Amino acid sequence: MFHFSGFNMMFPEGRNFTAAYKCFSVSMLPGNERSDVEKGGKIIMPNSALDTLTRLNVEYPMLFKLINGKKSRSSHAGVLEFVADEGKCYLPYWMMDNLLLEEGDILNIESVSLPVATFSKFQPHSTDFLDITNPKAVLENALRNFACLTKGDVIAIKYNKKVYELCVLETKPGNAVSIIECDMNVEFEAPVGYKDQSETQASGSGQQGAGAGAVGGELAGAANAVLEEVVETFKGSGVRLDGKKKKESQLETPVLKKVLPRGVPDYDFQFGLIRFDRNIRPISDRGNDKAGGSGNADGDDGESFHGTGFSMKKTRK
Repeated sequence: MFHFSGFNMMFPEGRNFTAAYKCFSVSMLPGNERSDVEKGGKIIMPNSALDTLTRLNVEYPMLFKLINGKKSRSSHAGVLEFVADEGKCYLPYWMMDNLLLEEGDILNIESVSLPVATFSKFQPHSTDFLDITNPKAVLENALRNFACLTKGDVIAIKYNKKVYELCVLETKPGNAVSIIECDMNVEFEAPVGYKDQSETQASGSGQQGAGAGAVGGELAGAANAVLEEVVETFKGSGVRLDGKKKKESQLETPVLKKVLPRGVPDYDFQFGLIRFDRNIRPISDRGNDKAGGSGNADGDDGESFHGTGFSMKKTRK
């Protein structure tokens, strides 16, 4: 009710609020950063909208239908504050993404009355949502910042400094419901890209069974063979530290390839017995070598440590 030229006038009940605003994301809102707006499903409208809604006797809680006429997309939201500049409204980024809106696009807003929710079903867009210990409690806490849900929307909730996206698959008793002061049952669908462990194990066992015969034949054939491994060193191209080009002689340096024999296990090993296999020839008698005056079998000189010795400590005279 309001006064106009001395008469009391009241708009009849049932009149809907309709307005068109330029929409912007919350990051464009003047003043301090408003991270609380991004966490929920409510928008910020100008002060003139509050005056009009008061005169129209709109039903509480105030719920609105957001329409993007260019893309034929619609959603529903509540209102958080009436502090936006005239002709503008501010939305969470995930809501603008659902409506296919860009900064400065025209958004039509209509007041609506929605039924109270009794059931909703969500599908996470990532398997990381399964890492949460109690997902229903996390979702219940996040939905406190929402006023309504719309079937087909993708909402975003934040938990432990991470944003999780969930698709609203189903809502009852309608495609758009109010979740303020309601008793709502919640169910989850399997996340996008999730595979059951039983299916993965069944497919893995089938592949292992098909290749078991071939692998067994290869192992039987190579049981007595000595395995060798080719090691190729310095595969990449070298670069000088001073930035100059390499010389032609350096470019033509061949790459070294080494063949390293891999060890073969000793299948005749006996527990508690250690063997030291060395190919060492026995040392000949040095006395015989000196008497004969000849070198040993390898052609080395039998007499070692030639020359005179020196002492590191000088003697005093």
